[in-house]
Amino acid sequence: MKELVEKINASIEAFKANAEAQVVKGNKAAGARARKAALDLMKDLKEFRKVSVIEAKN
Repeated sequence: MKELVEKINASIEAFKANAEAQVVKGNKAAGARARKAALDLMKDLKEFRKVSVIEAKN
């Protein structure tokens, strides 16, 4: 679970950096990277929810 949390934090940082580059600098490629990071983040958060519920039951 610790690895999953670290992966989520890395995805958040990647999203923040790329979204900032798109908004501030108008970098279109950074926008695509931010969208990809957002999709990865959604998947990881769903996985975290599953793992968290399982561990809470134990």
